[in-house]
Amino acid sequence: MNIIPTQEETIDLFTRTGGFRKGHFEFPDGRHGIEYLQVALTMRYYQSAKILSVGLSRLLRADSEIRAQISELSIVAPATGGLPVAYGVCEALRAHQVYWAERENEREPLHFRQFMEVKRGEKVVLVDDILRTGRRLTELRNLVQQQGAEVVGVAVIIHQPAPNAKNFAPIPFFALAKLDHIEAADPKDCALCKRGVPLEKIRD
Repeated sequence: MNIIPTQEETIDLFTRTGGFRKGHFEFPDGRHGIEYLQVALTMRYYQSAKILSVGLSRLLRADSEIRAQISELSIVAPATGGLPVAYGVCEALRAHQVYWAERENEREPLHFRQFMEVKRGEKVVLVDDILRTGRRLTELRNLVQQQGAEVVGVAVIIHQPAPNAKNFAPIPFFALAKLDHIEAADPKDCALCKRGVPLEKIRD
């Protein structure tokens, strides 16, 4: 495998480790689909997490502006899915520090933990495991910028944009692999249901 895994190598790694599955799934919103992707299922293996984190760090290092400020760079992620990626990328880059934003429930905004404030003028790379709608990373970007820091990059393991996904331009964006948005259907229109294919429910 290359130091920066190719699109094919990345998808093969996810498939071999159970992170990318094909079948008949019911998603938490009730719709049905034939594919399911969960980055955490692949990141649970140390060697897989290392391959993905190092690969993503190499993409970041290839950017001359990011490379020039690595020693003072902060890696910031939304909890909890982005944390394994953030720590892996920080270690591989030898960046300055990691911190994260979290929320107690979906009704409250993202916030940093006490004593984990962003400094004005601080250079930040936002990371996450996957970008679908981009809402979570957009909220994190706004939080960081409101506190006076500068987002110099956004990086994810998998880019699987939904229709009308958020765009981070002109901020540089990095991803190891890009997948088509997983199509989901109303159960009454599901061809697999009509064929009697067993259904597996996905927990939220």
